[in-house]
Amino acid sequence: MDRVKRLIKAGFSVVGLDVSIARTPKTVEYVSRQKVDLLLDVGANAGQYALAARKAGFANTIVSFEPLPDCHASLIELARGDPKWIIHERCALGAFIGAAEINIAKNSYSSSLLPMLPAHQEAAPESTYAARASTKVVTLDSIFGAYYREGASVFLKIDTQGFESQVLGGAQYCLPLIGAVQLELSVLPLYESQELYDYFFDLFRANGFMLWSIIPGFTEPRTGQMLQFDAIFVRPNGATLALTPALGRPTAVTD
Repeated sequence: MDRVKRLIKAGFSVVGLDVSIARTPKTVEYVSRQKVDLLLDVGANAGQYALAARKAGFANTIVSFEPLPDCHASLIELARGDPKWIIHERCALGAFIGAAEINIAKNSYSSSLLPMLPAHQEAAPESTYAARASTKVVTLDSIFGAYYREGASVFLKIDTQGFESQVLGGAQYCLPLIGAVQLELSVLPLYESQELYDYFFDLFRANGFMLWSIIPGFTEPRTGQMLQFDAIFVRPNGATLALTPALGRPTAVTD
């Protein structure tokens, strides 16, 4: 347990957050309570979410995806000694297979493939972009078959700073096999060309999901207006469709 606490502290310290070990996010509690077999951690950053899931008692497989070079290297170190925490090769997930430039924010966790709008910079000056990096882009459909096993309960977490619709656009074939999705949604535009929360409410409703939980997030410090929140959508009867044989295989890094 002490080792887990040290890892959690290390993960949060990478992004400069001072948090209490006891503050386990409500959202990761769902993963532990609902008998999830596979947690797909898209936009893992420095491993905060995966470490919190472990702290909450989740002992099954986690696959983390991260495009930032420094954060990806940190993830590999954090996952050492945890055979069920797989760090996928460095990449972003999107609606196409190819390459892109990602904007690296000063605080790292506000980094995005999309240009940042002034509203975000004004509310959080530490989120200003400071560099760029090239990254491979893959679709979730193209790599899902390497990690999914028929009948598994799958939880998809997406934290991609405005790129969520692109991630889901590349998950059209595997989405019916996913039982629950958590993603960060914006109330107002914070990144160029991003979809707002109402788009996702309609999308998940159309795909057989119901809203399970809303967790307040980023707020405008001057006015107190909520700018982002996390939402969890759950498929009431679980995922029951068979795996599509055409789903591809990835390259994974585990040490």
